[in-house]
Amino acid sequence: MAEQVLALVDCNSFYASCERVFRPDLAHTPIVVLSNNDGCVIARSAEAKLLGIKMGEPYFQIRDKLRRHGILAFSSNYALYGDMSQRVMTTLEGMVPAIEVYSIDEAFADLTGMPGDMEALGRAMRARVLRWTGIPVGVGIATTKTLAKLANHSAKRWQRQTGGVVDLRDPDRRDKVLKVTDVSEVWGIGRRMTEHLAEMNIRTALDLAQADAWTLRQKFSVVVEKTARELRGTPCLELEEATPPKQEICCSRMFGKRLRELPPIREAVATYAARACEKLRAQQSMCKRVRVSIRTGMFNPDEPKFAKGVVVELPYPTDDTRLISKAAADGLELIYREGFAFSKAELLLLDLRQRGEFTDDLFAVTQPEASERVMGVMDAINARWGRGTLRPGGVPEEPDWGMRREMISQSYTTRLDQLWPVKAE
Repeated sequence: MAEQVLALVDCNSFYASCERVFRPDLAHTPIVVLSNNDGCVIARSAEAKLLGIKMGEPYFQIRDKLRRHGILAFSSNYALYGDMSQRVMTTLEGMVPAIEVYSIDEAFADLTGMPGDMEALGRAMRARVLRWTGIPVGVGIATTKTLAKLANHSAKRWQRQTGGVVDLRDPDRRDKVLKVTDVSEVWGIGRRMTEHLAEMNIRTALDLAQADAWTLRQKFSVVVEKTARELRGTPCLELEEATPPKQEICCSRMFGKRLRELPPIREAVATYAARACEKLRAQQSMCKRVRVSIRTGMFNPDEPKFAKGVVVELPYPTDDTRLISKAAADGLELIYREGFAFSKAELLLLDLRQRGEFTDDLFAVTQPEASERVMGVMDAINARWGRGTLRPGGVPEEPDWGMRREMISQSYTTRLDQLWPVKAE
């Protein structure tokens, strides 16, 4: 049986790279991307990192610093990022037998049994993704997921020397990298675990790989034991080609401004319910409970504080946006209080199961077939003509409570009126 070979392909500064694809004039300009409502930094280009911009810094605190250094800030454009991610993943799928999409900007690729030089294949993957999508990536190759993650980290850490591709299948090369890598850089080892490992004099990735697996399991968990085994080259984590259905679906946003009246908050909750139900139907699940919650801002000492949530039981398992939106609105009526300036609402779909997994009695009420047909038609129309083309009446097209995104770029690939213009010379 052929030895398992995996590659982790990770996009470099993904959000910032997406902003550059259709703006070649920004190729060497430092860029940061901001969170919802232009709150804080969630992505930085390499140039911005070198200028000392940190993840999570509030935009209002560093606005002058960005201006002084010529750093360009963008509001988050998730429609663009999601579409560019899909293009990257589709490109990878055409080059390898199977991939596992791990996040919006990275995927594990199965290279087991593929002929030729693996490092050359990694360079070919990197070149094709850049040529077809404009997104630069790093490629880490190894025999386990944890080592592939570490190889990818090394490819970015020493990009000039490695050309963005590192193969750690060779034991000697693997141990050299493990020796110079802090244990905190290992996939799944957080800050608190790093402190606990330091008490055992485990400070590098090589120390963790050489530690006794049974002791790690007894002192910490089976997860840490598996991590150590994977660092030695023993596969413990399988490639998951199909993403398992989520057990909960959450949709939550900060409002673009404080809301005091119930009607606009009701609109926001209806909007979040519609989006959550789209995700619910996409994974072929049904929902039995809905939790809706609202809260004020928690950090302004001059504002009164209030936060409350409620769980609403649905009459039967459903994926019908109309029923779930009504339940959320009913819950909102119960928890809303006058006199507060609300900053955020959250909708959580609970008790999710696949169709046929709910085992009610013979006479229990079930979702009508007409509901399934209506939701199917709505999803088909929105899939063809764009999200929001057909939506519940309580969901506004352009709400005044929506997110502040004053520096958002064009969508380029997802809206006909924002396609990239090309001028003939």
